Amino acid sequence: MKKILLSLCVALLCGGSLRAQSNYSNRQQLAQRVNTLAKSYPQYVKTQSLAKTVGGSDIWMVTIGTGQTDQKPAIAVVGGVEGKHLLGVELAIGFAEKLLAGAVADSVRQLLDEQTFYVFPNMSPDATEQYFAALQYERSGNANKADYDRDGQTGEDGYDDLDGDGKITFVRVEDATGTHILNPDDPRSLIPADLAKGQAGQYLLFAEGIDNDKDGQFNEDGEEGIHFNKNATYRYRNFLPGAGEHAVSEVENRALFDFLYDAFNVYAVVAFGPYNNLSTPEQVGRSGGDEQPQLGRRPGGRKITSWSAQDAKANVFVSEQYNKITGTTGAPKTVAGEGSFAEWAYYHYGRFSFSTPGWWVPSVKADSTGRARGMGSSASDPVGAYLKWAASEGITNNFTEWKAIEHPDFPGKRVEVGGIHPFVLTNPPYALVDGIVGKHTDFVIALAGMAPKVDVLDLKTEKLDNGLTRVSLKVFNSGLLPNLTQVGERSYFLKRIAVNVQTTGNQQVLSGRKSQTLDAIGGRETVELSWLVQGSGKLSIKAGSVSSGTKTVEVTL
Repeated sequence: MKKILLSLCVALLCGGSLRAQSNYSNRQQLAQRVNTLAKSYPQYVKTQSLAKTVGGSDIWMVTIGTGQTDQKPAIAVVGGVEGKHLLGVELAIGFAEKLLAGAVADSVRQLLDEQTFYVFPNMSPDATEQYFAALQYERSGNANKADYDRDGQTGEDGYDDLDGDGKITFVRVEDATGTHILNPDDPRSLIPADLAKGQAGQYLLFAEGIDNDKDGQFNEDGEEGIHFNKNATYRYRNFLPGAGEHAVSEVENRALFDFLYDAFNVYAVVAFGPYNNLSTPEQVGRSGGDEQPQLGRRPGGRKITSWSAQDAKANVFVSEQYNKITGTTGAPKTVAGEGSFAEWAYYHYGRFSFSTPGWWVPSVKADSTGRARGMGSSASDPVGAYLKWAASEGITNNFTEWKAIEHPDFPGKRVEVGGIHPFVLTNPPYALVDGIVGKHTDFVIALAGMAPKVDVLDLKTEKLDNGLTRVSLKVFNSGLLPNLTQVGERSYFLKRIAVNVQTTGNQQVLSGRKSQTLDAIGGRETVELSWLVQGSGKLSIKAGSVSSGTKTVEVTL
């Protein structure tokens, strides 16, 4: 695998990128990049639009590989999991571009001959378009109409650009019942008042806008519809704003899930979204005790609520490789939301599911006094942490200074509009994107190098009396990942390793199962099998699955 990564790096240095961009891709640019891949690498790439969203956007799928791609072990790479996370789109399509650019090397071509990559660049195209709109604000929902506050109306209380700068920032109101105070390290940002420390709130803080429908809430029912990342079946929550009327109600989710459920060859899913189990791996029994660590079940129930011990062990190993390859540190803790895609991919789809945002606000190094030039952590004050990092890097145009306005909902009060710009906390300056994409391409390639792979070892025959032969062998998973998750062992939508003894003529299998399937085989582990066969001549034994490859051996009786 080191050889593949080195070859890829050399190829990229020599060949460069397929395109030069200065900003994130809108849907037209993404479509152009997808089509360019198909035209530039027809021997490796097939593209199709799985569906059209309500907003008229394509849900693109890029299949990378050779021959019968659906019969080779595969990784699904999914971007645009969260609409406001534009970097996820770049990580997914950028992975496809860099992988294919590296196909000038023999080692990369061999990888593409042996495995398949399904790349879904953007699962939230309606939402990501808001970044490019005349009014820019962070959006996660699609273009489907939704009644967020369930008052019988839709879109009646969206954002309002009170200062006319084309961006939705924040409004702060001086109020005795306030919930926030100024950050003492940087008064441009506000932090929640801590009553335990005797802090009394001074400001109310909410997104820029007014209460258009006069229900006491601000901006609670705008144009955006249903979130892709809230509409999956695992831990789906009814009546949650943005979750939809029922699980998988949206064309985006149905299109992807329908394809993946038929893709038996997928052994792992890589999601580029807000949840992160790569910097910090999953914990067994995360909801409390660990009464049933092998299944991770909720005590007293059938619902699985944490990764199994075996699967979590694999996640730990993959996490170590991720941190080593990408060199990322200081990742903030994340929690998967209800109905999230990353959790669905493990708990309901049954595959290894690895998710990362790919970037977060870096820590600022300490100054000459040993005091960090960024007192608040990104968890306690993400805005303050970002502003200090941006200042240290000379990054500007990310904050609107607070200025007083007249607000119709707060007559006689001091009201100001301003604050951090949308998108900057979760998406790095575009100049950094290519390097981030390169590191994550290296990681996905390394993950492919860990793929489960079936081999047959120690084939032996022993002649017995009465024309009988004892045949024994070991089915070996030469990969570093188990061929199945323990959740997947219980699912129809995964194929176990099947072992079939293919006899000819008068041969008979008298002992041992002629056809059988095996439970999950851990990385670098074996399962021993034996048969008692009557007859003479040659027979063959085939072991494997579509997600771990197959191996056939011939036996002379």
